[in-house]
Amino acid sequence: MTGITTPEAQQQTHAHETPPLRVGLVGYGLAGSVFHAPLIAATEGLVLDTVVTSNEERRAQARAEFPDVSFAASPDELWARAGGPDALDLIVIASPNKTHVPIATAALDAGLPVVVDKPIAGTAAEARALAALAEERGLLLSVFQNRRWDNDFLTLARLIEDGELGDVQRFESRFERWRPQLKGGWRESADPQEIGGLLYDLGSHVVDQALVLFGPAVQVYAESDARRPGAATDDDTFVAITHANGVRSHLYVSATTAQLGPRFRVLGSKAGYVKYGLDPQEADLREGHRPSAAAPGWGEEPETLWGRIGAGESPLTGGGVPVRTLPGDYPAYYAAVADAVRGKGDNPVTALQAAAALDVLEAARRSAREGVTVTLPTASEEQTA
Repeated sequence: MTGITTPEAQQQTHAHETPPLRVGLVGYGLAGSVFHAPLIAATEGLVLDTVVTSNEERRAQARAEFPDVSFAASPDELWARAGGPDALDLIVIASPNKTHVPIATAALDAGLPVVVDKPIAGTAAEARALAALAEERGLLLSVFQNRRWDNDFLTLARLIEDGELGDVQRFESRFERWRPQLKGGWRESADPQEIGGLLYDLGSHVVDQALVLFGPAVQVYAESDARRPGAATDDDTFVAITHANGVRSHLYVSATTAQLGPRFRVLGSKAGYVKYGLDPQEADLREGHRPSAAAPGWGEEPETLWGRIGAGESPLTGGGVPVRTLPGDYPAYYAAVADAVRGKGDNPVTALQAAAALDVLEAARRSAREGVTVTLPTASEEQTA
């Protein structure tokens, strides 16, 4: 066996030659603690270096899982390190929505690549301005749209790519919950500066998925309500999108759904696909489970939850045949980010893609407020405007 290098030795050599990218995480609430920190730590080539939070309870929570992590009280402490021997290589912004634009701007001005949790901004114009700044500085600006790596979405994308449904005509997507009592906090605030409400929260996911699958939107219609007692912003919203290719997407986001519908119902000229239940990755992360090569099976779900494909009968009465759900893969996002920062791959989610989704969200808000269908400009119309 002399002269043969084992895979383990190759990895060690590679790790020695290429030190991991040092990541600064701004915010350690739900997004930071449940999603970003664990996924960063699980990604080869990344290391969680510093968490920005002044909350002692959250610091203790972070220290318990990541004993070597450092802390900063404000993002300004990260910018002060830029260009120095302890400079960071990537900033991840998981703070409240209203802080995304100013913190991302400061990070880019400091010469640092950035990941921003969705929504990247409150308006498409702000998202495009950030994209322009990142391009000017030659820096990565990526948006954490993790649900592109949901198990059901990956499975549906494969079915469409393989032609199993024929020509898709209607896409129904539901991200519904039963939370009849308000929880409080900025996500339920009526202050426009907070960018709260379900339209910009869960709606950011379902709109992004629809645009990825079926391309640009040309018309948007929406109905939006605040149904729970004391609710100050939308908690039950429906959005209808007409895509440029003729597909119609019907998207539902709600905290007031007493009986949950299918996550996806996709109708094509050849067959339909119906899938119930949410991807298991968020629940697993919340429960403290972590993706690891040493613990295979991440993102897998039992056969009882597989969707069904068929025609002519409801899947609930035995119609169609089960389709194995591909494993969900949130870790793939940060693996792609690491490659993109090193110049070895593409940005997995661009700010311009996020801006296109914000065009739809802004149109939906206007539609619901004014009771109109909003027509969006085509790419050619935008270029000549």
